[in-house]
Amino acid sequence: MATATRSVGNGGPTHRRQEKARDAPLRRLAKGLTSLGAAAALAGLAACQSPAPPNLTDRSPGLRGAPIAIDPSTLRRIGTVDERYLSYNVEMLEVTGGRFWKPYSAVQGEASGSSPPAPVAASVTGGTAPTSSTDTTPAGMNPNLYQYRPPVDLANPRLRTLAAALGPAYIRVSGTWANTTYFADTDTPSKSPPPGFDGVLTREQWKGVVDFAHATDARIVTSFANSAGTRNTAGAWTPDLARRFVAYTDAIGGEIAAAEFMNEPDLATMGGAPPGYNGADYDRDVRIFHAFARQTLPGMRILGPGSVGESFGPNPLVTQGPGILSTLTMVADLAETVDDFSYHQYGAASERCKSIDHQTTAEQALTEDWLRNTDQTLAFYRNLRDRYAPGRAFWVTETADAACGGNPWASTFLDTFRYLDQLGRLARQDVRVVMHNTLDSSDYGLLDENTFEPRPNYWAALLWKRLMGSAVLGAPLPIRQGLHVYSQCLRGVPGGVVLLVINNDRSRTTSITLPGTVDRYTLSAQPLTDRQLLLNGVPLALRAGDALPPLVPLRQSGESMTFEPATITFLAMAQAANRACS
Repeated sequence: MATATRSVGNGGPTHRRQEKARDAPLRRLAKGLTSLGAAAALAGLAACQSPAPPNLTDRSPGLRGAPIAIDPSTLRRIGTVDERYLSYNVEMLEVTGGRFWKPYSAVQGEASGSSPPAPVAASVTGGTAPTSSTDTTPAGMNPNLYQYRPPVDLANPRLRTLAAALGPAYIRVSGTWANTTYFADTDTPSKSPPPGFDGVLTREQWKGVVDFAHATDARIVTSFANSAGTRNTAGAWTPDLARRFVAYTDAIGGEIAAAEFMNEPDLATMGGAPPGYNGADYDRDVRIFHAFARQTLPGMRILGPGSVGESFGPNPLVTQGPGILSTLTMVADLAETVDDFSYHQYGAASERCKSIDHQTTAEQALTEDWLRNTDQTLAFYRNLRDRYAPGRAFWVTETADAACGGNPWASTFLDTFRYLDQLGRLARQDVRVVMHNTLDSSDYGLLDENTFEPRPNYWAALLWKRLMGSAVLGAPLPIRQGLHVYSQCLRGVPGGVVLLVINNDRSRTTSITLPGTVDRYTLSAQPLTDRQLLLNGVPLALRAGDALPPLVPLRQSGESMTFEPATITFLAMAQAANRACS
């Protein structure tokens, strides 16, 4: 019936409301900072806040009952993302081997007095913990949060097959440990790092990264060591080690597509910078880095600052404390030193990092409050970008459900709502690249760290990569509980459109109507914390020889589309005839 349908195009009502700016109080780091993990010494900035972004959530009760008619042919193009928009991280520590986040099973086993499991990834890469090794625990962190992991086997056929399916992509090899890793430019490296460093990256290991990138259609993004071993007597960063690293990369046919000076400079002290390191020190060092990069790597995009945890949300991950720099102190010369503005997005600290007060729960995973923190973090960094480096595009160079290795449910379908919703939100807000942390390590990995079996977020990433093109279309309707809709041009199909429809309501169905023929891909799991993902009710799993299964849609035509509670659906419309997608 005509009266029972709302017609929505780009010219329709948006129902947007402007939120009031919230001056979140500065929060002190909780007592026990030493047990905080490397992704979160988590400090921040509440000063210099501008009004929060428009609230794109509509709670109008009248939208609940009637199906909304969407005409995909009228959706306007509002932006473009990089063809490698969906990308991923492989931690530097994975490449070198070292102490990374301990699995929850090991933590629970120690608490109960049982024996911890075998070393993580040994079943894939081989190897066990060395009898003696440099402690790679970041400064000030509780070593009991970590467990030794042997170097990841980047030549593993399954790993390469699954990563290649996500290509083209960027592979970022960085992380907290990259700040203190020494590149041993010799074929006979010492197992121990020289003074001023905590880890060693060998030629063989870095060549493994370059070979992996070539094999998987991935371009390398990284950052550079900045610890005491890289500094002169005046405390300034020197590019000598970086120059040898770049020269070797070039000699073996590698290429660094983009780089940040260092990983998470707002957590500089934890990341290996000298005690007392401040914004002026960072400004000095990043200018030295900029001159080096422009001379040595003229084709490389310089990203920065790469901070983490600051937000306009009510509970930013980052609060001020010892060893913490606010990004505001580092951006005065940003326009002169970066090509694109990078930052990291974590909405919470995981259960491992209980020494701070910003955590989330599985019960909150589908709520609007949880999902919108993506917008609140971007709004904070947009405020700085617009003031100090206008016109620069955004790169989110790390993101996952939570810092400190992810929550126990990060490896389940429950986190797929955040992952895909985040990709949809950011694509329409001038973010060119989003790099998930990680590809294959810890609870937030797209792949299981022991077997490289795909987790739900991997299958979601694969569908996004196959369906979502680079052209971003305007939102066909405002976000509301139970109906988040994002739209982009259908990859490889002129005039085609794809909608991503997320029903984040746990108990209510929702519906829209669409014209023409629609190929439907609905993702679900029962329970939501299951690691077995269903596509249109069929379990997704690798086939013999690690072949990917066909992703078969359900074809529907000229009818109302109903979306069951807690499901995610891609709707591909090859015949949408959208001129913006031609």
